Amino acid sequence: MSEHRSDFDLVVAGAGMVGAALACACRGRGWRIAVVEARAPQRDWPPGEMDLRVSALNRATERILTRLGVWQRITALGVSPYREMRVWDAVGGGSIHFDCAELGEPDLGHIVENRVTQLALWERLEQSPDVSLLCPAQITDAAVEPDAAVVTLADGRRLRSRLLVGADGRDSQVRSLMGIGTQGWDYDQSAIVANVEVQEWHQETAWQRFLPTGPLAFLPLRDGRCSIVWSVAEPRASELVAMAEDGFRLALEDAFERRLGGIGAIGRRAAFPLRLQHAERYVGERLALVGDAAHAVHPLAGQGVNLGMLDAAELFAALETARGRGRDIGGLWALRRYERARRGANLAMLAAMDGFKRLFSNRIPPLAALRSAGLSAADRVRPLKRAFMHEALGLGYELPPLAPDRGEAGLAN
Repeated sequence: MSEHRSDFDLVVAGAGMVGAALACACRGRGWRIAVVEARAPQRDWPPGEMDLRVSALNRATERILTRLGVWQRITALGVSPYREMRVWDAVGGGSIHFDCAELGEPDLGHIVENRVTQLALWERLEQSPDVSLLCPAQITDAAVEPDAAVVTLADGRRLRSRLLVGADGRDSQVRSLMGIGTQGWDYDQSAIVANVEVQEWHQETAWQRFLPTGPLAFLPLRDGRCSIVWSVAEPRASELVAMAEDGFRLALEDAFERRLGGIGAIGRRAAFPLRLQHAERYVGERLALVGDAAHAVHPLAGQGVNLGMLDAAELFAALETARGRGRDIGGLWALRRYERARRGANLAMLAAMDGFKRLFSNRIPPLAALRSAGLSAADRVRPLKRAFMHEALGLGYELPPLAPDRGEAGLAN
């Protein structure tokens, strides 16, 4: 890994899961790559300690990470498969149950700590002679010249590249510096996250109850605990985070209907504000946005990271096509292929998650009865349930080459 170049083919701003995955995919293609990151990932942690931030990684993401040569390392660090999902409506009582056996799949996905995925990808980048990891480093300015994107770092260094990729999160500095606006709205909600002990085994099942105040999810962890994601209105979120543990336990047990018995020890709590956000465009001359820099979605279906991984895979495919045809990887010919492939799909997911959030937060009795009946009816229609599971697994028909199951090692070497 070189750290002294100033001219690159590709500069990736942000080495979170999506940015690091993109950089990993681009290794070994003859491109000089720089990854700019403010903080190196955590390399170790006390035994038994679980990260507050976890993601539900679906099959498409698993295949991408396998082809990048990191899935084995991720599983060694620790993952928790979930084989079933149970969803029910607090108002109308309707419910639906998904089981991987109905698709002939071993699981519906894996609950993985964000730090685990990021560390595995970072270690892969450290082994790559064509990747320069610039960390700690921050971009303070960015501009586009006719033949290069130019970024300035806080320490005064200037980097020139054929393509700049903003993978620096929902509050993307790159997106702001390049003058790309966003559309969306605040939900006036926060997601409270914590790891909690439960009296009964979680059954390797992802549980979600739709409350009028927002969804509550219990996600299975490998040590028998559950990671909770509880979406509530802002004032209530502050109260719950500040509440004494006994009070929080009682509120949580009531919200979850004690589906897994009583709640035991509760770890540290944190709250993250929720927002729907979509960039007005994903690309410009010598610029592309991926992951949360391009879109932020409500977490009720856990699709944020999976959408970002498909962004990374699709952008890589567009760059590979350009390389194969002798085109400029920073030109709009290549970048618009990526935008066409992902913008519509992401917008559809954002709209669907927003629609679900609004539908299940509504207290109007006729609507509550209708949605509850619809949920229970869907549970009885096997082809519809299979279609839902197929979509949740990320097994669509128009996937980038890194994602479909082709039975090959891909980029792992």
